[in-house]
Amino acid sequence: MNAPVRTGATRIRTVAVIDVGATSIRMAIAEIQPEGSIRRLESLTQAVQLGKDAFTTGEISRTTIEECVSVFRSYRRKLDEYGINRQEDIRVVATSAVREAANRITFVDRLLVATGLFVETLDEAEVHRITYRGVQPLLRAQPALFKSRSMVIEVGGGSTELLTLVQGNVDHTHAFRLGSLRLAQTLSSYRVPRSKARKIIEGEIHSQLEPFAELLHCNTEVNMVAMGGDIRFAAEEILNDAVSDSKLIELKLEDLAEFVNYVFSRTEEQLVNEFHLTYPEAETVGPALVANLKMAEMLGVDRVFVCNVNLRDGLIRDMSEVRGSWTDDFQKQIIRATWELASKYDVDEEHARNVADLCRQLFRQLRKEHELEDRYETLLYVAAALHETGSYINTSSMHKHSMYLIMHSTLFGLTADDLQLVAMVARYHRRSMPKTTHQPYASMDRFRRVIISKLAAILRIAIALDASRSQRIKQIECRRVRNRLVITVPSVDDLSIEQIAVRRNRLFFETIFGLEALLRTQVKSSTTEESTQL
Repeated sequence: MNAPVRTGATRIRTVAVIDVGATSIRMAIAEIQPEGSIRRLESLTQAVQLGKDAFTTGEISRTTIEECVSVFRSYRRKLDEYGINRQEDIRVVATSAVREAANRITFVDRLLVATGLFVETLDEAEVHRITYRGVQPLLRAQPALFKSRSMVIEVGGGSTELLTLVQGNVDHTHAFRLGSLRLAQTLSSYRVPRSKARKIIEGEIHSQLEPFAELLHCNTEVNMVAMGGDIRFAAEEILNDAVSDSKLIELKLEDLAEFVNYVFSRTEEQLVNEFHLTYPEAETVGPALVANLKMAEMLGVDRVFVCNVNLRDGLIRDMSEVRGSWTDDFQKQIIRATWELASKYDVDEEHARNVADLCRQLFRQLRKEHELEDRYETLLYVAAALHETGSYINTSSMHKHSMYLIMHSTLFGLTADDLQLVAMVARYHRRSMPKTTHQPYASMDRFRRVIISKLAAILRIAIALDASRSQRIKQIECRRVRNRLVITVPSVDDLSIEQIAVRRNRLFFETIFGLEALLRTQVKSSTTEESTQL
């Protein structure tokens, strides 16, 4: 396992994460030690009606918004008690309920005005990234599981997240509009009696999963890893033991089925009294467990592995690392998914790989010029790999077609904002430079526009370096000489094609960085050293 990138801090940081979910708002407070270890200090939960509003009317009611304001104010007081007041030490996120609400901007603005806390709405890609990072070390700890095919499933209040791993690599991700609260609301809207509730829920689950039956069925052996508070609750009650933070707990499917039967034999009030659940938890625990059970049955497994990973833990882990940095393993997963997408659109892979590698070298050797965070190197690499995907549609206006295909694709690990940035870099790999009439470029803030221009300018130089499509330029050395960037290529005799291409493509680079790009060849022998340049 790759070690995470550390902040290099010498003091203990106290941080907090607030998770705005469909049925509750949760806050986790933790200490991050100088060497990067994490110690949990406190966890708080307050029930809210966000999901009931968003999933029925499509909006969050004013009453619910004010309830959330009240919860946030109480959490803000707790943050003050711990002395947590720096912006970089607090992260507030929201998932499907807020994401689907038509008035989510109003909701976010109201909380910001009332408490000074900004709510970041996570998209599905970001949730999958955090899930992957949390589950990966647990799978590695059990080699037999790690080497096989595993489907990681989390049934939440508003959606069910699916992450398929094959030998530790991400094979597929998907989000179903199937959540415990949605299922509970189906029962409520039709006023279904408790005796018929399970049958109705199973029918609804079947209708949601049937279109994806082929995805869930596979010819090879598969394991199911279940996440979420409801399945953890079931495992702890069945096994009479807490779910470990450091390993997966095995739960026999027959035992889970028996427990589900018992849950549906009790009323919500009985569940509250017997298991000390809140009423909202008692309302959704049955639907959530049935969803887990049906998924397991569709996968054909006889056991479920339950883990204690949650979104808040993953976000705290993120906060313990350098801002803007991704681990080597995570970058590998992004790049693996990128080449799968490139293959789908029949790109010239040898050319694309060489351009991507040259982009990486240029990015690293021009750090003082571009001053961008490390993660933008990966985004540039992805843009380089996919810059010719548009030829799958038509070679005419290929750059625009590439932008469209990338923006409407899904790449593991990249958020919608990341994909948009990659798409815009690919869009400007040739032809005109960005203009104020171009959308969505013109509607972006200045910071993102500058990043796109820097990366696209580098991409144009890299493409010129493989203008012959022979991949004869694999290594370069960059040196700044006054207002010139001299790119030296060792051991290549004739670079006339590439030199002409650099001269044709360098205007964007010169406009952004203020440097004239020159390409020089250097041929070394035992007696002479020759160099030419254009």
